[in-house]
Amino acid sequence: MNIKYKTEDGWKQYSKKGFQNKKEAQQHEAEMKTKLAQPSFVPVTAQEGKRTVKEYLDVWVEQHGKANLRPSTLASYKCHIANHIVPAFGSIQLRAVTPAMLDALFQKMYGKGLAQNTVRNVQRILSVSFEAARKYRYIEQNPAHDILTKFGQSGKTPEPYTVQQVQQLMGHVSGTEWEMPVILAGLYGMRLSEILGLRWDNVDMENGVFRVVEQLPFRLPPGTKEVTDMAPVKGKGADNSGERTLPITDETRPFFKRQLEKQDWQRTLAVSSGGEYYDNRLVVAKSNGAPLRRDRLSSDFGQMIRRLGLPHLRFHDLRHSAATNMHQMTGDFYTVGMILGHSLKGTGIHLGISNNMDAMTARYVDVRLERKQAVLDAYHKALHPRRQEAQKATGADKQTEPCVEKQTEPCADKQKELGCNAPEAIQKRAKEKKHDREL
Repeated sequence: MNIKYKTEDGWKQYSKKGFQNKKEAQQHEAEMKTKLAQPSFVPVTAQEGKRTVKEYLDVWVEQHGKANLRPSTLASYKCHIANHIVPAFGSIQLRAVTPAMLDALFQKMYGKGLAQNTVRNVQRILSVSFEAARKYRYIEQNPAHDILTKFGQSGKTPEPYTVQQVQQLMGHVSGTEWEMPVILAGLYGMRLSEILGLRWDNVDMENGVFRVVEQLPFRLPPGTKEVTDMAPVKGKGADNSGERTLPITDETRPFFKRQLEKQDWQRTLAVSSGGEYYDNRLVVAKSNGAPLRRDRLSSDFGQMIRRLGLPHLRFHDLRHSAATNMHQMTGDFYTVGMILGHSLKGTGIHLGISNNMDAMTARYVDVRLERKQAVLDAYHKALHPRRQEAQKATGADKQTEPCVEKQTEPCADKQKELGCNAPEAIQKRAKEKKHDREL
């Protein structure tokens, strides 16, 4: 079928073939003559439509991804395109893709036992990318809009841990390499990349605060030992960024001190033994100071939860748990949002309150450190019952610190040597080590 039409630049020709029958061709011809008679109508660019799906997606994912997607989401898009879309019809011309082809791909993925979230993500990529092609006039219609496949509700997000469940988890990880990551995620609601990018340079023990201003770059090259440049934190707080200053409460201060002492000891052992220590100044790092891989830590956390027999929880769900518990205890959803590095709208969605938070007035914008302190104190004290109350129950007269030792001396062995209520010996040894250096 060929149609000649007039434009400001002269006469042009529109062509298309491949119709199922004469009636379909005539119907399309009538529709196109009507559209081409309108000066504002721009016909499909035939040459672009001849590009293969792979050629188009390779360009689209780079242009669209860099402008609109976070690094982790962009990596996920590329993975789905390479593993599912290109093998199915990457060599087919863009304009030849039909809804039936997409439905066949989805059914094949389901047949392989792939999770619904995976199939849904592939559908989303196809829908967005083909819609861009339609708007650019590479194709006439978006085939993803006419699929017959129905998607049910996605898998349910694990329930956040209650205060009691967070306490159980803290008990299991006390004195292990998991202690500090769990404290920062479960008590402060920090993101995993923020935890792995937190440096001692941003921790002020003297004034009792730490600043969340950077995060570990996404997907560091394997074997990375030193990190010179960090990525900016994500989120939209009061200043349109996720940067925030958080108080170190009385309950969390001992964890920061123990972590610093442990790393000082690891550094000393590495240097004295002739080994290498990479002084990245990371609060959470490998024993040699090198950065941890976020994907490995997340995977190992899930395995640990299963071994402990605790309810299913992803590492990121510790952030959800902190948000939910702080809100339930204080009702101050805005301050909770500022602690998490969320906007008002994001906080409402996160807590399931409302997604219509734009009407909040400017008087709520400035959340002072004192208010963050109050919210965190309420939550942290609930997780750490006052030691005085515990002493009354046991008949102890003096306030004692929990017997949680550095990994260099296992707690079980030290309990035999000193007993769990040996504060004088513990305090004497702590004074002798002189680890009160400035950060």
